[in-house]
Amino acid sequence: MKNKTSIKEKTPVRKAKAPRAAAPAVAYAIVPKDLSAHLFQVTLTVQEPSPEGQLLALPAWIPGSYMIREFARNIVQIRAEADGQPVALAKLDKHSWQAPPVEGALTVQYDVYAWDLSVRAAHLDQTHGFFNGTSVFLRVAGQEHVPHVVDIVRPAEDAARTWRVATALPELKARRYGFGTYVAADYDELIDSPVEMGDFALATFTAHGVPHDVVITGRVPNLDMARLCADLKAICETQIAFFEPRTRKAPMDRYVFMTLAVGDGYGGLEHRASTALICARADLPTTAALGRERSEGYIKFLGLCSHEYFHTWNVKRIKPAVFAPYDLQVENYTPLLWLFEGFTSYYDDLFLVRSGMISEATYFKMLGKTVGSVLRSAGRTKQSVAESSFDAWSKYYRQDENAPNAIVSYYAKGSLVGLGLDLTIRQKSGGKRSLDDIMLALWQRYGRDFYPDGRRGVTPAEVEALFDEISGMRLKSYFEKYIRGTEDVPLAKLLAPFGVKYTDERKPAKPSLDANIGREGADAKLSAVHEGGAAHRAGLSAGDLLVAIDGLRVTGNPSNLESLLSRYRVGDTVQVHAFRRDELMTFAVQLQGDRVPGIGLAIDTARKSAVSRPTSPR
Repeated sequence: MKNKTSIKEKTPVRKAKAPRAAAPAVAYAIVPKDLSAHLFQVTLTVQEPSPEGQLLALPAWIPGSYMIREFARNIVQIRAEADGQPVALAKLDKHSWQAPPVEGALTVQYDVYAWDLSVRAAHLDQTHGFFNGTSVFLRVAGQEHVPHVVDIVRPAEDAARTWRVATALPELKARRYGFGTYVAADYDELIDSPVEMGDFALATFTAHGVPHDVVITGRVPNLDMARLCADLKAICETQIAFFEPRTRKAPMDRYVFMTLAVGDGYGGLEHRASTALICARADLPTTAALGRERSEGYIKFLGLCSHEYFHTWNVKRIKPAVFAPYDLQVENYTPLLWLFEGFTSYYDDLFLVRSGMISEATYFKMLGKTVGSVLRSAGRTKQSVAESSFDAWSKYYRQDENAPNAIVSYYAKGSLVGLGLDLTIRQKSGGKRSLDDIMLALWQRYGRDFYPDGRRGVTPAEVEALFDEISGMRLKSYFEKYIRGTEDVPLAKLLAPFGVKYTDERKPAKPSLDANIGREGADAKLSAVHEGGAAHRAGLSAGDLLVAIDGLRVTGNPSNLESLLSRYRVGDTVQVHAFRRDELMTFAVQLQGDRVPGIGLAIDTARKSAVSRPTSPR
């Protein structure tokens, strides 16, 4: 339903120029064919197919989400014709089709099943429609560089009679937010421009002269859109000014925040002029809130927006060389995701401080949680962030119950690598240089002219050389220890000269199984067992259902297990009964002290910093 709190500034609608006759467009029409069956029908017309026979392929993955997802499995049926006659399509592999040589235009029509409620694929029902181009638009091999036109057709069903369209694609014959034809300069822009359709709340704000649309799909009572726009405006303007301090020029003409509000969810995916987000509706601001204090959930959502917006520069334009261009049929390996995701994770919260959304104290609290999450993982001693980046396809995006013991997050530890580098450069340069200067150099050399002229990414060797050049230091040792190596970034030592006190207040006297506990119905289930912990040493495994401790029942309520264990001391041995599959097993568990890090960061009023902290504006 439409939200009455929606606001919208009047902004000019820029019509795209029609494709030149010399470069005939590849044309698509996409219509929500059956809302209840979750089917999009796509019609592709290739005006000048290859005389040797046209190859068509659907991407196997989507940029920003490094996992082969085999989107072609959702194509329910496909057929082709030319000059009114059927054309046989030969399927070459799981995502490619070959058409024989034909006279005139080739028309291909296919249905796509859309029931993936995520930011990665496509979803369609009576409440809304959403798709990424990688899920629905076949690639016309050899014609990726020509303009691509897409006609987004209104569903015929009554449930969609008031739907609108949100996308960053330039309008061709459509009115903004309306159904009709849109155009992309090439296939890459087409699939980098997701589409949301439905009855959404809509508002527009300008950030340094560029219109930014905020689209919220889903029921959100008393949504405070004005507050959301004001906060996003501050974040966006701060980031634009960071990368272009003199011109304040954004790298796009228009930007769209597309958000699906659900009962419980979190995630985002970056695009060159938009982002697709999922959040819990409770995390969005409400006009019923008392005071101006931002809730923890709302800060989390603003951090997500900040993260995806920073990607507008870092990964959508400053790219690893192997992403320029993407090969969307196979994995594209790079050891640099610690820079493109990790540094983005470092800056996302930093820009919440710089834009005035949170205080330094709140920032330090959030940073402490990140440090603790990294130190909690034994995998950090076995896998470097460079290896984690390279293995994203097979490990990070395919995590199992042993992930905490086997891998490290290039997001979380990558952000700490960024913090450590920032502190190192600031201290050794006496505050004259920082990580900010390195990000600006990356932008100026590799990102600013990426579209439409540059299209060249940065190699690992060029990254390291640029870091040395801009910092004026030799950082090889830092790379060897903390990026290619598995050592912990020495944050306590690095933060001290800046007047920040680092503490680790663990609870060694608190008895623990040292395992992650989840729920399965009314039961407690071990979701992960930490290497070297009490549960591991006793033989318990992830997936075991806890039944009883010394004859007293364990339930799925977290406070139940905590209460039972509080009756014992560290070093005591307890008898644990647990089901593994359908077999009841007994374990003698010697309780150990809680090993969960309790990281605290705060300004040390007894010390005065000689150089500015990273939270300070440039």
